[in-house]
Amino acid sequence: MAGAAPHFIVFANEKGGTGKSTTAVHTAVALAAGGRRVAALDLDTRQRTLGRYLDNRTETIKRTGVALPMPKHDTFDPARHTLSELMDEIGRDMDVVVIDTPGRDDPHAREAMLRADTLVTPINDSFVDLDLIGQVDPETYRVRRPSFYAELVWNSRTQRAKTHGASVDWVVLRNRMQHVEARNMRRVGEALGELSRRVGFRIIPGLGERVIYRELFPKGLTLLDLAQLGEVGIAHIAARQELREMIAALSLPQEAEAAPRAAAAG
Repeated sequence: MAGAAPHFIVFANEKGGTGKSTTAVHTAVALAAGGRRVAALDLDTRQRTLGRYLDNRTETIKRTGVALPMPKHDTFDPARHTLSELMDEIGRDMDVVVIDTPGRDDPHAREAMLRADTLVTPINDSFVDLDLIGQVDPETYRVRRPSFYAELVWNSRTQRAKTHGASVDWVVLRNRMQHVEARNMRRVGEALGELSRRVGFRIIPGLGERVIYRELFPKGLTLLDLAQLGEVGIAHIAARQELREMIAALSLPQEAEAAPRAAAAG
């Protein structure tokens, strides 16, 4: 809808190594491939994983001449903008803005969380990562209490509701799940389910542990690009289906999920 505010999807987790940036890039590209006008913003000025990923993608497009779907993107530089200004600027005329935050406690990440319509917290399927949002009894594996990060998100959601009158859909994404059911995986799932009822988040499956994700980074490619480049195998097809299911499970509002706009079709 022309002039409507974009839907902000913020990927945030104070723990690194959860596949957050990879998931953010794949989300941005998948939505762009579906016809949405997408912007991606990297707040990690040190590592710049999302920014470098999309820079690599730009170079691949130039080198191959293949017209891959490409989100508009930028990396936050405090010397050039305030974060609020940059979010307003990059979101102008966009349907969706995907924001990747640093894997640490960061004031700009907290600011971005206040703008989130959908807040995505990727975690690996382990009690180490689960500890970020809830403390678990070592004997019973029951949840003792929510952790600091869950309280931080709760406070951000409360503040956003007061300031903007809008709710935040908090989604915990189970990344790198093993493809074989294990006792630990089941216990993590049960603890997450208990926490979700207490704290108020949804749980969805993310991306599995696959070597292909690490191999895609230098070219800035995603699983959706492999068919165009003639590199599809059986494992790629399964991984691509995981991605499609993840995007569907985000349950974005109709404006962000709509089919390519009529102007483009005509």
